[in-house]
Amino acid sequence: MNTGHFYYPLPVNEPVLSYAPGSPERAHLQDALKKYKSKKSDIPMYIAGEEVRTGVKVPINPPHERDHLLGHFHVGEEKHIRQAINAALKAREKWASTSWENRANIFLKAADLLAGKYRYDILATSMLGQSKNAFQGEIDAACELIDFLRFNIHYLSEIYQQQPISGPGMHNRLEYRPLEGFVVAVTPFNFTSIGGNLPTAPAMCGNTVVWKCAHTQVYSAQMFMKILQEAGLPDGVINLVYVDGPTLGKICFSHPDFAGIHFTGSTGVFNTMWKTIGGNAGLYKSYPRIVGETGGKDFVLVHRSADADAVVTALCRGAFEYQGQKCSAASRAYLPSNLAGEIKKKMVAMIKTMKMGSVEDFGCFINAVIDEKSFDKLEGYIKRARKDPAAKILVGGKCDKSRGYFIEPTVIEVTDPKYVTMCEELFGPVLTVYVYDENKFEETIKLVDSTSPYALTGAIFARDRYAVEVATRKLVNAAGNFYINDKPTGAVVGQQPFGGARGSGTNDKAGSNLNLYRWLSARTIKETYNPPVEYTYPFMKQEKA
Repeated sequence: MNTGHFYYPLPVNEPVLSYAPGSPERAHLQDALKKYKSKKSDIPMYIAGEEVRTGVKVPINPPHERDHLLGHFHVGEEKHIRQAINAALKAREKWASTSWENRANIFLKAADLLAGKYRYDILATSMLGQSKNAFQGEIDAACELIDFLRFNIHYLSEIYQQQPISGPGMHNRLEYRPLEGFVVAVTPFNFTSIGGNLPTAPAMCGNTVVWKCAHTQVYSAQMFMKILQEAGLPDGVINLVYVDGPTLGKICFSHPDFAGIHFTGSTGVFNTMWKTIGGNAGLYKSYPRIVGETGGKDFVLVHRSADADAVVTALCRGAFEYQGQKCSAASRAYLPSNLAGEIKKKMVAMIKTMKMGSVEDFGCFINAVIDEKSFDKLEGYIKRARKDPAAKILVGGKCDKSRGYFIEPTVIEVTDPKYVTMCEELFGPVLTVYVYDENKFEETIKLVDSTSPYALTGAIFARDRYAVEVATRKLVNAAGNFYINDKPTGAVVGQQPFGGARGSGTNDKAGSNLNLYRWLSARTIKETYNPPVEYTYPFMKQEKA
């Protein structure tokens, strides 16, 4: 037997390519977009390493070009979920006993494939399927997904090194086991990287997984699944199914071997999951791990000492990049009366320069929202604001779904800080601003903290250091990711571990070792070299007369 301690050092973050005119990456990406645009894909589920086609097919259309057909994916039903569970349980023992270095190197190879051979494939499928521009695709589907794979391996190797102390005559050790059963990963449409991280993080730890991606993310999810297979992922370790959420929950949450859920999605769905799992607690072999990142109503609080130009750029990027469809997107802003006029004027001017259209036009900053349901919801909020005397649309507001699901970047100013668009999560390119008395900063801090049930991200803009200190301290529970003089989006793996509390989730910090602990079950082993052979202790001996 060969023995060694295998350690994976801290990686560097994947460099972000520019896609500037004349750059080689721009040409490669344009070629990839043409390739995927010109073919019709027939996309199966992946269960036990096999391609599963049901014949029940759903079309995939780019959100920004509704009439174009990218292909179809095959929808599953209850029996396919059961097949995926059985495949995961069958693969579990062999995968759990696979050496750490052989598990780790599969995911490191997948990261290298993403960084090189398949970079433009994962970008093209994300851009076309999820309506991301080149930069949003690059920082998500390439860089962040690569970073998740590499950094998680490093963090896990550090966890495995953590061992207890041993007293004289004994040796203590910790084994970090996978959970007993299968893990369910439920992933959203908005980040290809989240779609990749939620199933692979538990799998790295030795777990086997049933992965349900959002139907609106199938196009890039299946591409990542192919990359994992090429990297050497054994059959049954991750099983990708396209089923509806209630059916998945019905089957998985009533199974005795259900061991955990890794979820990103809506707060309402997560609450229902938690309630169902709690109600079924007596069915399970072990108490399942429940890990979720849910909604946000992310704030930007501007102090009277702030740099107005920095605020304007942060609001425009933070609210409207990827059409505001980020859990961390700036959704409500509090502007001081002394700067509000300047900020609003410059922000309106900047937004009017934003071009909206297809992802294939690299001049577009704004693309389409994900689907008709999202479009109709957002349009409803905008129409309501247009008619309400308590609200005023400063810029944008036009909605058009004739060619694609296009909603202009929209800024609503309100006189009521508890107006509906200041409180409810919209998940689209709509920012609501409220102007407060510049001399009531601390009162406004209380308003920021109490307006929303969420606590995902938030930002403070100020040059006054005392203001920064007060806001940071008093908003301690208002955001799991807090930014000072920066937009509340753009967390980078290894730099800003991501997650929030309150109604925003369990704050298990994707992109850090905190998340990986949730997919491990430790066993303590004590070995005594010279066991005692009498039951008595010295204190029991009689004193000499």
